[in-house]
Amino acid sequence: MNPDYIFVYGTLRRATNSEMPHLLAKHAEFVDDATYQGRLYKVDCYPGAVSSDDPNDVVQGEVYLLHQADVALPLLDRYEEFGPEFSEPNEYSRQQQSVLLKSGRLVTAWVYVYNRPTEGLELVESANFIQQPL
Repeated sequence: MNPDYIFVYGTLRRATNSEMPHLLAKHAEFVDDATYQGRLYKVDCYPGAVSSDDPNDVVQGEVYLLHQADVALPLLDRYEEFGPEFSEPNEYSRQQQSVLLKSGRLVTAWVYVYNRPTEGLELVESANFIQQPL
């Protein structure tokens, strides 16, 4: 069985003032800083990442190992408003994507990918929600 990793790039990161990193810490263990091949947009007071074919586009974030994915993922889905109980199209789609750990190891992790059009949204040039708060 493959371990369940999750890549977080916004309000779930440890350095934010959100309550959500505490929930994540309760159900997961920090593995490493990481990057995801994508672009980061300012959606509102939070970011949205979309995948990119350009290897120069990288979103900065963190990877966690989920202890009980069957417990943690539904809680995170609710926070990200992902699932059939939310209006379509969901703002985010939870997808398994390749992410590169700072250590150089490539892992497959769950990523909440922004699932709506990005036209009119501001690109976060730093690709790092922590360095450039929205």
